[in-house]
Amino acid sequence: MNKENTYFPKLSDIKVAADTIKNVSAVTPLGHSLRYSKQFDANIYLKREDLQQVRSYKIRGAYNKISSLTKDQAKHGVVCASAGNHAQGVALSCKLLQIKGTIFMPTPTPKQKVEQVAMFGDDFVEIKLVGDTFDDASKAAIEECDALNKTFIHPFDDKKVIEGQATVALEILEQAKTPIDYVFIPIGGGGLASGLSSVFKELSPNTKIVGVEPQGAPSMTVSIENNKNTELDYIEKFIDGAAVKRVGDLNFTICKENLDATLTVPEGKVCETILELYNKDAIVVEPAGALSISALDFYAEDIIGKNVVCVVSGSNNDITRTPEIKERALLYANLKHYFIVNFPQRAGALKEFVVDILGENDDITYFQYAKKTNRENGSAVVGVQLKSSADLEPLIAKMKQRNFFGDYLNDKPDLFQFLV
Repeated sequence: MNKENTYFPKLSDIKVAADTIKNVSAVTPLGHSLRYSKQFDANIYLKREDLQQVRSYKIRGAYNKISSLTKDQAKHGVVCASAGNHAQGVALSCKLLQIKGTIFMPTPTPKQKVEQVAMFGDDFVEIKLVGDTFDDASKAAIEECDALNKTFIHPFDDKKVIEGQATVALEILEQAKTPIDYVFIPIGGGGLASGLSSVFKELSPNTKIVGVEPQGAPSMTVSIENNKNTELDYIEKFIDGAAVKRVGDLNFTICKENLDATLTVPEGKVCETILELYNKDAIVVEPAGALSISALDFYAEDIIGKNVVCVVSGSNNDITRTPEIKERALLYANLKHYFIVNFPQRAGALKEFVVDILGENDDITYFQYAKKTNRENGSAVVGVQLKSSADLEPLIAKMKQRNFFGDYLNDKPDLFQFLV
């Protein structure tokens, strides 16, 4: 696609998009969060895009794009590559518009996600599982477009998609009863951020727009720092809904001009937020959906007394990921620690470790030991969960004093990756 790098969404086109999607996309609540407002001494509002029918804002851009196709384009059908929210948005749009679509997904995509896409698309969508990675699926999708003259529905780097996502901002401004001081918006490829920021810069220019990225995938932040769209060599894919190596060209140009700041948030902090939302507010979000709320801690001083909106982008979370989410949250809070412990090869050594070295509230959560009968000491990998992070140094001191300490693994990523 030939992109014009001077493109900025027009408010008139965004209003047309809002009219186009009005019977498809829900007007999601802008709810006041009593808990977060009290915690940060501010007025915190959550824009609940996780409550869309497809459980994310992606339906807005996908439907606006597909509904704009010519009769000839619609006849040939559409193609997309996605293992997540974009696939569901495209699938539902195909069904509602009665346009045939092919969705390429990586072969390892969880069965639950494949079934969701099939359910939304019904008989109008064909799913093809191709390759091991998203890049494999994307390459196959583009090849099919070229071979069969189909239209590729990009998840973010497309004018109509951007204008569709921008309708989130129109709703926020219509729903807000007071001027908004801050909006925190998650960034993956940049479709939502570029659309929303364009509306606010025109209709609410005093609002500060902060784009929030995963610490392990800061593609927009790096690109803005370099003053050019930059592809990252490696990304941490845990926050899959916002982990891209390269943001869209259109999106970069818009965000570079419109965003007041970008922020990268550690994946462990996002996991803490996911668990808090579930346990305290009965809200289920995916990792990308928790990004904007996770940013509040890093702006705690700035937002005191302010009116703040966090866009909760989606809730397509896989329950099988819960153990990893808990683990990452504990690690981030400095409450979960892994050691190599040297146990003397004698009866009672384990009891000594548990009774005399571990604290009263410490809990062994992982233990891997292989006895070597011809050695004086046998090494075990031990995971310990603490009640307080302040208990770590006393624990290590006692282990060293009694010659149980072998090594500390949390700060050794080459070894630690095999445990988490």
